[in-house]
Amino acid sequence: MRPMTSILVVLLGALVALAQDTPKLDKAAQSSLRALSVELSAAQRLEDEAEVRRLAKKAIETLGDQAGLPEVADQFREVPQHAKPLTPQELPTAFDPYIDFIEKQKWWKVGLDPAKTNHLPRELATIIHGCLAARTINEVNAERLLNIATQAGDFLVWSQDQAGTGVIPFPAVRNGKGRPFEVAERFMRQAEKDGKLDQVVKNGWAVEDFSDGGLQFDNGVAGVALVQLFEATRDDKYKRAAIRAADWAITRPVVTNWNYNSFSVFLLAEVYRITGDKKYLESARKKTHLGILPGQLTEGPRQGRWADAHNARPAYHYIIVRGLAALAAVMPQDDADLPAVVESLRMALSARNPDFQKGIFNADSSVEALIRVKLLPPHVAEKLVDCKTIEALESLERYASEGFRAKKSPLGPGAWGQLLEYRNQHKR
Repeated sequence: MRPMTSILVVLLGALVALAQDTPKLDKAAQSSLRALSVELSAAQRLEDEAEVRRLAKKAIETLGDQAGLPEVADQFREVPQHAKPLTPQELPTAFDPYIDFIEKQKWWKVGLDPAKTNHLPRELATIIHGCLAARTINEVNAERLLNIATQAGDFLVWSQDQAGTGVIPFPAVRNGKGRPFEVAERFMRQAEKDGKLDQVVKNGWAVEDFSDGGLQFDNGVAGVALVQLFEATRDDKYKRAAIRAADWAITRPVVTNWNYNSFSVFLLAEVYRITGDKKYLESARKKTHLGILPGQLTEGPRQGRWADAHNARPAYHYIIVRGLAALAAVMPQDDADLPAVVESLRMALSARNPDFQKGIFNADSSVEALIRVKLLPPHVAEKLVDCKTIEALESLERYASEGFRAKKSPLGPGAWGQLLEYRNQHKR
């Protein structure tokens, strides 16, 4: 297998290829949307759900026929006609090339200077997910995989301790390479200009986003990875760290970027699952009502997509789906809010899943989300039977399997490990 140099690019969110821009709004509409965003943020802070929904609807009306159009047009990669899923004989060793690559590229070491690393906690999250999933079907390397996962988890716990606030922090690298670091650089420059950099950075880690919401990304996925590591090892230090990350998430206000909120919903649902503490379920429910559902189109030709151009992109669409699926999985069957969450899931899946018949336009986020959807309890799953989830997942599986046979790396380690585990549990 060729060196998997594309994996870290995938992990940093650069999977979707650039294509032609979607049509631009005129200046008046753009100005109106900026003003609405300010009002929407204020309503979210006040937890005024009715006002949040009113303003979100007004923003959708302002977008007009561009509602649900992604800022980067979909670009499809063909699934070869002859492509087939992995056979049962191929499954046990299909993660092996990732093991070698991960061990060779290992950069995480307790005590490193975070201001000098160009890596992110989300990278460790996907490595933990992948290794823990793969060890369930790879007996020969099970110990090796667990060792990789625990070392990555120990680094996340250390970084959280360094932050001191409960958040799993972002390295405060200046002029780092990659889109996430470019965004962080702009944020830190502004904080420096405002004389607030000392509030943002601690011990070389970015620990405060001033309610921008950006820290929810890594905190969410890394926190979930720690939940899974606790379940694999029964070591309470990982459970405690996941709970600290969730407690931090509870304190963060809902923001106008719907996918940021979904990362916290994802984490809060998972921590509720292992603790049974209803404060996590209540926070996840609140963030969903204020920070996810209002942005979704409920009518028109793009029903089920999120209306704004950023979250209309398929990667973010399925990130939101993943958070909703995690929440639906833990909500009591008689929960009064469950129908709204399931209906949002139904619309979201129906909006995008059929597009996989055209080709692959998103891989990692879609695989992770769709597997969670397939594993939903029966009382939820029965409401989603006509959403083309099986067909979409089969297209993704065929695409990824063919890429693996061609000695490529079509998925990051997290999605690939989870896909292998899922296929092993549902052998044809």
